[in-house]
Amino acid sequence: MNPLKTKELTGALQDFYLLSIHGLLGIVRKPFYFKDTIEQMDYTGSDSFLIILLVSLFIGMALSLQLSAELALLGLKMYTGRIVGFSVIREIGPVTVALVFAGRAGAGMASELGSMVLGHQVDTLRVFGVDPIKKLVTPRILSSLVMLPILTIIGDAISIFGGYYIAAFVSHQSSTFYWSSIREILTFENVFSGSIKPFIFGYLIACISCYTGLSTKGGALGLRRSTTRAVVISMIVIIVSDFIMTRILLYVLGFPV
Repeated sequence: MNPLKTKELTGALQDFYLLSIHGLLGIVRKPFYFKDTIEQMDYTGSDSFLIILLVSLFIGMALSLQLSAELALLGLKMYTGRIVGFSVIREIGPVTVALVFAGRAGAGMASELGSMVLGHQVDTLRVFGVDPIKKLVTPRILSSLVMLPILTIIGDAISIFGGYYIAAFVSHQSSTFYWSSIREILTFENVFSGSIKPFIFGYLIACISCYTGLSTKGGALGLRRSTTRAVVISMIVIIVSDFIMTRILLYVLGFPV
């Protein structure tokens, strides 16, 4: 590898690490920008709700439809609800919502901050003695940490209801057995595994998007590149970190692998 590129990569990783830590610690340090945080929660949460609702609904329906068809061949169609609920809560729900969140909110964060950099608004904040990371990054990290878990819970519920619709009205399975199967898989291990991931995903998406946005150079072309880079890197990191967390959680919770 070219030593110059290695040096640039090391510097970029160092800057990303410092921004991530500084932005996270800003949550407990004054001053607190409540208005900015509420605005970011509204942008990342309510503006992403409809997209996540539609995606989660059809993923739950498609998963239930496919499982019903395959399990019927084995005479196990009654277990559709159990597999749908288990898959959605532990894996599919958190990952799907995070990917949509990265494409919707993450891209918006990167493009907004990139525009501020190109418009010299970030430099203006520094001139007036305002910490850009505290003012711009911390509210976005906090909003992602709050809104992504909430959106994930809603998305999981919608996916399970979508699976119920297919199981009950298309595959003509017992509604009572479907919901009893869902209740059975709502154990601490499953709920904990599905609940911890959105916090990690939200933090990573916000940090990556803010870093790429604040690193924007080169006018409109640079803004396009930084926005695209934010989404692509976030999606790759989500998939990789999901595998790592799944492996760790299976070991910690005592599941045989």
